[in-house]
Amino acid sequence: MPDAMQDHPFIPVSFAVLAVSDTRTIEEDRSGAVLAERIAAAGHKLADRAIVPDDLKQIRRIVKRWIADKDVDVVITTGGTGFTGRDVTPEAIEPLFDKRMDGFSAVFHAISREKIGTSTIQSRATAGLAGETFVFVLPGSPGACRDAWDGILVKQFDYRQAPCNFVEIMPRLDEHLKRAKLQRPKSARATRQP
Repeated sequence: MPDAMQDHPFIPVSFAVLAVSDTRTIEEDRSGAVLAERIAAAGHKLADRAIVPDDLKQIRRIVKRWIADKDVDVVITTGGTGFTGRDVTPEAIEPLFDKRMDGFSAVFHAISREKIGTSTIQSRATAGLAGETFVFVLPGSPGACRDAWDGILVKQFDYRQAPCNFVEIMPRLDEHLKRAKLQRPKSARATRQP
């Protein structure tokens, strides 16, 4: 493994995978299967896997449930990132982000461009941090899921990856939440005397 920190142990991470499709069943979901296979092959845990139709409320409901689940570290969705009227996955999930991960989209599109050329602009792949949970929104094709996993996610969720990776910062992801709790409300602050 290039740029590896060999003295670090592998730390398994818990993933949930959601396929968004009006036409597929879980048995027919090749993209979710690609992700599930790669998650297991990397030594991680698949905490849950589901499929929902292209419906903003249903997508958001299950992703919110997984974000609240302490046994889920990472949520990956596949499908609904295009431009048709039914493609609503980014709209369902981006409002849940506390922090956007713009770099993910940039790197994903660079990798994708090598495979499918300028057609990569037809995807609105996105990612962010919701509370303490990483959330990645991928296109619905098995190839896009392979590209995202093999080119980005497998490395970023390996504690041995140098110079940095997501696993090493996971214990500190709630700092912004703790900081907000520590701030005193305006009513409790001392007022300045003229």
